[in-house]
Amino acid sequence: MIARRWSCRCPLDTLPDFLDHLRATGVAETSALPGFLGHQTLLRELAGEAEVTLVTYWRDMESVRAFAGGDPGRARLYPGDEKFRIAPDLEVRHERVIEWSGAPQGADQAKRS
Repeated sequence: MIARRWSCRCPLDTLPDFLDHLRATGVAETSALPGFLGHQTLLRELAGEAEVTLVTYWRDMESVRAFAGGDPGRARLYPGDEKFRIAPDLEVRHERVIEWSGAPQGADQAKRS
């Protein structure tokens, strides 16, 4: 299994709308593809902004390439991202998942998309 990690910084005043946009674009697109196994959206609050990290999980790198295209290390940005004034990472990280012990305690409390 491959974890694909992308992050951006987002002003707090646009954060709720950006998260809706992220769900409607990147999450919706990846969820419909063969080889997609799931995702997590992570949030880290900073001074006056937030760091949003989207981690998507894939069966293998072939599945990642079907989504990402010829350069899987390059971030996929979407029309409309700019209106939320995000500062996106232009590259993503791919990591091989070598252990998965299941959902952490309290995960059922997290909002599900």
